[in-house]
Amino acid sequence: MTHDYFVDNPANETSIVASAAPTKAHAARSGAPQKIALSLANLPKRRDDAGATWPRTPSKIDPQNPPWPAFRGYHEYSFAHATMGHRLPTILGKAVDDVIRTLNEQSSEEEVTDLVQCIERMEDLMTNLSGNAKLRYIVDDGEADVALWNKEIAKYFQGKTFMNAPWLVAEAYKYRRLRECFAVSKYWKEYDVFFRQKCDTFSRSQDAVFELSTRFAEPFEKSPGAPNENALERERLMFTELTQVCLWGNSTDLSLLIDMTEEQIKRLQATSVEQLARTEKNILDNSLPLLWDTVKSLKDQGGGRIDFVLDNAGFELYCDFVYADFLIQSGLAREIRFHGKKYPWFVSDVTRKDWNWLLNTMVYGHLFPTASEVELRSLKKLGLRWKEYEKQGIWVYEQHPFWCTGFTYWDLHSEAPDLFLHLSKSDLLIFKGDLNHRKLTYDCQAPASTPFPVAIGPMSSAAGAPKICSLRTIKSDVVVGLGDKGDEIAERLDKEEPGWKISGKYAVVSFSEGRPGEKVRFA
Repeated sequence: MTHDYFVDNPANETSIVASAAPTKAHAARSGAPQKIALSLANLPKRRDDAGATWPRTPSKIDPQNPPWPAFRGYHEYSFAHATMGHRLPTILGKAVDDVIRTLNEQSSEEEVTDLVQCIERMEDLMTNLSGNAKLRYIVDDGEADVALWNKEIAKYFQGKTFMNAPWLVAEAYKYRRLRECFAVSKYWKEYDVFFRQKCDTFSRSQDAVFELSTRFAEPFEKSPGAPNENALERERLMFTELTQVCLWGNSTDLSLLIDMTEEQIKRLQATSVEQLARTEKNILDNSLPLLWDTVKSLKDQGGGRIDFVLDNAGFELYCDFVYADFLIQSGLAREIRFHGKKYPWFVSDVTRKDWNWLLNTMVYGHLFPTASEVELRSLKKLGLRWKEYEKQGIWVYEQHPFWCTGFTYWDLHSEAPDLFLHLSKSDLLIFKGDLNHRKLTYDCQAPASTPFPVAIGPMSSAAGAPKICSLRTIKSDVVVGLGDKGDEIAERLDKEEPGWKISGKYAVVSFSEGRPGEKVRFA
């Protein structure tokens, strides 16, 4: 049986078609030289992947040729197909609706006409997306990532379309083009078409928000003196619980919750101890013990620097804050750096505006009119403490142009050496969510038994690579790190639970020791 998922050729590219050899009579009449026709009837059938070995050797890996075959939009068996064909046009349509709503609220003619032009550019993008157009260069709109994007397109994706370019690149390209629609405007450069959705989803998360605020508003109580065995075990249990809260907070990805009801969102956001105990069995790659050993060793050194590469705004960011608060209070970390996006990205990814909005809403907002005074006080107390962390430099928000490019994190070392050097100084680098996991693993069809450190390539093997943990609720096709029997596990789930890779039911807490302490060298 052949497997089309091992064929890494775009289905709609030009193919070589053999023609019949000319007859002798025809050759004599036309003066064409005679050709010998080979009979291939007894040879094996032709395979497009004949001789291919996976994973590719490092010298043959590039954005168009990942270590294993890439997921592409024309792969009907993959989530890439549903995303490129349905989800992205739906998301873009909702974005247009949001801008029209804003347009109708304006009075200045200059601002109105400027915004109309933004809408026209969005409609052009919709035409390109639905018509499977070729990927053109990004217009120089003043953003720092233009050169990186156009370098990647020129070098690897000349003539590629939305559907036959690797899914990760094509999806990121769509969001970069959406940014361009506003970045070239005069009055609307910072407009976020997803901001209303992000705020609305957090406002509908009331039960889960107060479940956490009423538990963690008071600082974590440390045992006096040197921690005894019971105190350490209590801390470990608290760490394990909050790591899971941080993990499952990723369930509310707005790019997937296009038509989800409030009741469904509540079920996804359940954070009780009983719920977490039930869901821990669904962590297919569970490196929680390794993660605990890592942070515990940091505490022995007086606390370390922990970095979060953020994913979703709103409730997930709120869960990240609760987790980071505990890491500081318990002494496991002395400094935490949060890495967000420069501009709106993949619907719900965190920007600086989202960061500020969440903290200020907690302290000053009136988002939850039915909440009790006790609940509101607990939320405000958390917000004030977190704002103080930021004021003191204990929490730091950062953004870098590389995070909004089409490159995977295999290329971080070469394409953003300044960022790699900065991250190499972290004692633990935590990547949140599905998109970051896809970028770590090159978003390709690696076997489920592939060890996580192997799947992330240079982010594990390059000199200076920090210790890495990926907290990911599985919502796309790539799955690695499931151990020696990982392929069997994946095959069983394929049969028993079709769609398990995109359901959000399962998760991973994947870990890599990296090569921290080694001097970073760049060519």
